[in-house]
Amino acid sequence: MNAGRISALYTFLDPSGALSASVETPDLPITDTHKTSHQQNIAIAQKLLEGLGVGQDPAKVAALFDADLIFEIQGDDGVLPWIGYRTGRHAIADFIRDIRTLTEPVTFDVEDILTSDSRAAIIGALETRIKATNKITATQFAIILTITGDVVTRFQMLEDSFDVSNAART
Repeated sequence: MNAGRISALYTFLDPSGALSASVETPDLPITDTHKTSHQQNIAIAQKLLEGLGVGQDPAKVAALFDADLIFEIQGDDGVLPWIGYRTGRHAIADFIRDIRTLTEPVTFDVEDILTSDSRAAIIGALETRIKATNKITATQFAIILTITGDVVTRFQMLEDSFDVSNAART
């Protein structure tokens, strides 16, 4: 186990659509632009994960995000500083600083990165120790990045916020 490092990263693209034959989906043509936006969105998600995994400066990671970013992690507002709704690029930089200051990663496994023309969804599971209580929380997560052009305009993280809040309470 490598604390603080991404221990697994899986990326899957099926541009031919061969594996989705049993699923009803709209008949969308796959164009070079379509492929490019998906590839770009995966690259942006991977840059975010790499920046987080190697301890990159929060301001440098925040450069991937729009100045008017919408930042959202639903949960028990006030228990941890990153839970709630924020706006502006500083919200992601604050989130990274706070996570690094108040928690210690135990595991962070990325299972998949799913994309559309305007989004990348990072799916995985994590375990984190809350430093103030020494409690470990384990949760599956989805980080949904809405991407416009080459920047993230919305960051939304879905996790078991009930368990995270409980672990933060003394």
